[in-house]
Order: sequence, then structure tokens, then C-alpha cells
Amino acid sequence: MTTKRELETVVERLNRITNSPLATYTKRDDGKFTANIGNYHLSGAYGGYALHRLVNEAGGVQDVLRTGHVPKAELCRLMHAFIQGIATKD
Repeated sequence: MTTKRELETVVERLNRITNSPLATYTKRDDGKFTANIGNYHLSGAYGGYALHRLVNEAGGVQDVLRTGHVPKAELCRLMHAFIQGIATKD
């Protein structure tokens, strides 16, 4: 059974291999938050999870795998395939 922690570990790996920000948001000195554009992160809704990536300073996201929210095990398989695709692109 795939856990949320396992998904988070895969997302962290994805951020590291793509040199993307590890944190989704950074707290500024004025107490407000700034979106870290390029960060991959999980979105949870409808009983499932999706892989999102921040695309602008307002916090807009892209559904990277275009699956919507799916069961954890399915998302884990898809993210591993995505990482493998990145690794073999060269």
C-alpha cells in the first residue's frame, strides 16, 4: 500500500533532479508568502492525489501528468515513469 509519505519522497526526488525549489512557498519578511515557481508538489482532493507544478507568482499550477486526482499507488507509478523519462531524455 502506497503512503502519502512515499509520494512526498518521490516528489522531493523530482524537485532535486530537476533543480526545482524544494519548498512550495517561501515566507517573506512581511509575513506574506511567495510561490516558488517550478516547484513540484502534491495536491490532494476527491480521495486521491495529483502532481502539480507552480507556474506563476500568484500560485497557479499545472497538472503535470494530466490525470486529475488518482489513487496514491497509481500516482506513484506515474511519477516514477515521469522521472525515468527525464533520466533517459539525453
